[in-house]
Amino acid sequence: MIVNHRQRWLILSHAFNMDGRAASQTITDKLPHLRKAGIEIVVLSGVLGTKDKAVEHHRLWPVGPAALRFDLRHVLSRHLGKGLLYRVLMFIITLVLLPGMVIEKFIWPVENAWSWWISAYLKGRSLAQLQPFDLIYSTGGAFAAHMAGRALKHATGTPWLAEVHDPMVVPGTSPTTAHQKMQAEIERQICTEADVAIWFTEQALAGARARHPQLGERGKMMLPGIDRPFEQLPQYQPGGKFVIGHFGSLSPTRHLGSILTAMTWLGQHRPDVLEATELHLYGGPVDSVSAGILASSPAGLCVRHFGRIEVDPQTGLSGREQVLQRMRASDVLLLLHGEDPLCEEYIPSKLYEYLWMQRPILAVVHRNPQMAAMIRDQGHLVVETGDIETNGTQVKPELTPPLTQLFDQWCTQGLPDNGRDSPYTTKAAVERLLMWGEQCQMRFTR
Repeated sequence: MIVNHRQRWLILSHAFNMDGRAASQTITDKLPHLRKAGIEIVVLSGVLGTKDKAVEHHRLWPVGPAALRFDLRHVLSRHLGKGLLYRVLMFIITLVLLPGMVIEKFIWPVENAWSWWISAYLKGRSLAQLQPFDLIYSTGGAFAAHMAGRALKHATGTPWLAEVHDPMVVPGTSPTTAHQKMQAEIERQICTEADVAIWFTEQALAGARARHPQLGERGKMMLPGIDRPFEQLPQYQPGGKFVIGHFGSLSPTRHLGSILTAMTWLGQHRPDVLEATELHLYGGPVDSVSAGILASSPAGLCVRHFGRIEVDPQTGLSGREQVLQRMRASDVLLLLHGEDPLCEEYIPSKLYEYLWMQRPILAVVHRNPQMAAMIRDQGHLVVETGDIETNGTQVKPELTPPLTQLFDQWCTQGLPDNGRDSPYTTKAAVERLLMWGEQCQMRFTR
């Protein structure tokens, strides 16, 4: 879709250009398509992402002391390392900011990044005075982007499109903490005042509409997807081990209990499986639940934890590019959805990368029929949880058969690529975004 005249959009994204962050990829992948459609783009972000050279990009410091200390810590460690100079500087910075941090947490106990909205609002307003924008597009990630988007709509008279990544209210609960109440209030503001509001699953949109009927048809659902990550897929080469790859963060509600329990059971009943299997982990640290199981399970000997993959200074490959290559090298891709109620309204961005890899996917999906259907429709294996109260050990009987099926196929006839391209692309998402952006501008001018 090509717009009729060159438009100027202000994009508010706190996590913009942060390598490996889903909140960043969701917006950065859209930029080439938006530019091709004739959109002039101006981005306001936090300071932790890299400077973008293709668009006008302003990196802004937050004004709150807690967020300022957080950002300074990462920026200084990036430039100085974590040696003596870094530790001395951070000690001084902490002493200076500590009184303000205590007051801030006492008065406003929400996520650190909240204060970034003030910086984004002030910068966005000054830019709009120099040259008006056709659309304000807040995307997050951090809810500060939506706070700034709403304020700029009122200050500049510009239509506002809000893109909500994760549900802002836990399904079936009432907010109790200050942070939860703040997120619920921002959701209400989006549903009431945004000219178009986008969620990433059918369930999330339905939940927001149920809480705020005034949203009506301004609410939209869009699967963000990703475009083909390789011009030509690297060749898959099976090795001497049956490699299961898990990519992404772990937590007490998204842990390895299901796969480790299944592997332990197979070690007792099919020792050939455990002897030939390796579970490769890529991402942050192992969570407490998984660590406890690893310490006591013989399956722990089959686990290799590679941690986060950062930029390779020798090849120049980003962490994301390296991760995609390692996905292609896996025999099976393991997708753990989690056990949190938010999973009912959430699809991990990792799924869209997995679907392009053409490798078999084994997914554990919690109370999310849309996600389960997407995976099955592409020919992959799904274990659904959540009909009863579950934990990692209770999904073992369901997880064991597909794991055995994949292993036996790997041993006998191999696990070739399925040859399917993913139907969920950023290009398709941007086509819908452009249409909705035009609609909200027309609605705004009536």
